[in-house]
Amino acid sequence: MTAHETPPVTDWATDFDHTHPDWAARAHEIWDDLRERCPVAHSDRFGGTWLPTRHADIADIARDTEHFSSVGVVVSDFRPDIPPPVGFAPPITSDPPFHAEARRLLLPAFGPKPIAALEPSAREFCRELLDELVRDGAATVDGAVGYAQHIPVRLIAHMLGVPPDDGDKFRVFIHNILETPGRDDDVPVDQTLDHYLDAMIADHRANPRDDLIGFLVDAEADGAPLSDEHVRGTVALLLIAGIDTTWSAIGASLWHLAQHPEDRRRLVEEPELLPFAVEELLRAYAPVTMARLVATDTELGGRRLEAGDWVLLPFPAGNRDPEEFDDADEVRLDRAQNRHAAFGLGIHRCLGSNLARMELTVAIDEWMRRIPDFELADPAAVRWSAGQIRGPRALPLRIITS
Repeated sequence: MTAHETPPVTDWATDFDHTHPDWAARAHEIWDDLRERCPVAHSDRFGGTWLPTRHADIADIARDTEHFSSVGVVVSDFRPDIPPPVGFAPPITSDPPFHAEARRLLLPAFGPKPIAALEPSAREFCRELLDELVRDGAATVDGAVGYAQHIPVRLIAHMLGVPPDDGDKFRVFIHNILETPGRDDDVPVDQTLDHYLDAMIADHRANPRDDLIGFLVDAEADGAPLSDEHVRGTVALLLIAGIDTTWSAIGASLWHLAQHPEDRRRLVEEPELLPFAVEELLRAYAPVTMARLVATDTELGGRRLEAGDWVLLPFPAGNRDPEEFDDADEVRLDRAQNRHAAFGLGIHRCLGSNLARMELTVAIDEWMRRIPDFELADPAAVRWSAGQIRGPRALPLRIITS
């Protein structure tokens, strides 16, 4: 067995592995099964990991900062060596009281007005990508590799002030951190995310400019400049969390629409439906599963959780809990009541939600304007990512022409 292979799963209730290819391919089926027969599953993998699948349990954990620490949000074979309350990537790895200040620093950059100002650029870029996709009259295109995976890379790179041409590097970082956590010992130091970010931060210190890295380099918390570790961790968070999550949501939405001509038709004929459709697609195909470390021994669903255990928070599973949503397994583009957890719950609710919504809205809108009719070219060739972010990595689509 190679370093990047995982042993077969014997029973998802007692031996689950969220990095296994079967998880990527069958996540919804697995969650539904566990919710019925073992709503709080356990695995000895990664040194002991728990998996709640009911919305109520997931919400309780997300809001309980006393018994569950955010210092570790990506499950791996190793526990974080940076203690709370700061963590590796503030504010997402920060606990109270430090969390509030670390988050406050970033809120202005992700408010409605600055994100709205990015929309024209996002639309122009989506149109450029679509021009490239259909330029040669190809009947089959890859909606993930050729479209979805480029959009958030361009926007986050612009906001941070890093080269947009580094997209391929970002994909490698994401794969190593989120899809194969703890299995990157063979990665050369000069190809790691830390090395890349240290170079970006040093360049910003030597050549100040008006972008998010420049802002963080100059920022203060409690009257003191941010440490390089704080700056690096926050930029890592924005780079990783701001890219894979959004391209996964865009890709999953196209995957759904490719199989539902009635939904495609409604989006074309009822453009006012788009905001509701975006929320429903986020609910049904939420890409993000976060994690917590048990801070003190506690109980959940009749199970005893011990300090140091991992707990996965599968917000996508909570979004499909029939106790929380009517017809939870159905995608209803006009769903009016939709308090989904795609952006998380509690103090760590995604601060980039305005950006993600805008990107998803623009990406779907521009695609449907240009390619209103399409289908899966080969359902068996669709490949989903494993790990804590789930979305299509390969999405062959056939363009239907009249």
